[in-house]
Amino acid sequence: MRTRLRGSEVQSPPRSRIFIQLETAIDTISFAQNRCHDPPIFPPRPDLVLLAASTLALPPLLSAQQESWWTHYEDRVTATQKPAPHWITPLVTVTPRLEQEFRTDFVHQYNPAARAVWNYGNSKGLEIIPFSRVELLFNVPPFFNRTNGESDGFGDVSFNSKFRIFSRNEESGSAIVTAFFAATIPTGKNGNGSCCATVTPTFAVGKGSGQLALESTAGGSLPITNSKGLGHTITWNNVAQYRLAKTGVGRLFWPELEANTSFYKGGSDDGDIATFLTPGLILGRVPLSHDGSGKPGRLGLTIGAGEQIAVTHFHPDNHALVLTARIPF
Repeated sequence: MRTRLRGSEVQSPPRSRIFIQLETAIDTISFAQNRCHDPPIFPPRPDLVLLAASTLALPPLLSAQQESWWTHYEDRVTATQKPAPHWITPLVTVTPRLEQEFRTDFVHQYNPAARAVWNYGNSKGLEIIPFSRVELLFNVPPFFNRTNGESDGFGDVSFNSKFRIFSRNEESGSAIVTAFFAATIPTGKNGNGSCCATVTPTFAVGKGSGQLALESTAGGSLPITNSKGLGHTITWNNVAQYRLAKTGVGRLFWPELEANTSFYKGGSDDGDIATFLTPGLILGRVPLSHDGSGKPGRLGLTIGAGEQIAVTHFHPDNHALVLTARIPF
């Protein structure tokens, strides 16, 4: 439809889909009434016609609004991650990068009595980026399956949060500095959890050079109660990762070596130190979606495996086979 305005032709603004559907519904009902020779059983009710038409138009409108919200959210997450390095998340060490994914791990390890223990979940779960520079982690309680006669059961609920202090992506220096704040709640059953809640502040840094990425984290547990009985555990993790190639299939392969050390202060293990070396290989991120131009989307798949090997005389467990599966989105 075109309108005339002082001799010039002006294009009328496009009508939204909801108004087109309203007009179609009203025209259909009007046509049906005009074809009838008998008087209508019910008198015409324009308000009911408008209500019916609105009901027909509401689902597409809501769907469009939901799609628009999710698209805006994904764009914001992408913009948050863009100024930071794009390394892969290590097997054991919590990355200083902000990540958004579903994650679950499976750990098969041996206790000091050489009895096998399966840890299903390994305190992993949902990781989201709700705000700029902020990540929240909601972890599912792990389930312990023991073969030493002790009771199976779920462990403690845990949470974590990250605040990115500084970052540079691969084009601007490849570096990152992040602060963590984690907490646990003693929900474990049958001796599979702690007696008391704890909080754990952590400081994390990372630096990349070419295909190589180095990351380090240091933090300490602070029991809310019974600090004398539980003591404090200072954890220091270091990771070296190498991406095999920038392009092609090799870009998906990340061999790594981690050194995971715990220093025990107070409690039953006072003065002990446990260090593990963890060689591993991570494959990712394999794209599971693409946009209209064929560019990989946010949805992907990452898998990996490695083994934690004790290198100190004291160690609460040993030869832990770590399997990980993640769906970034």
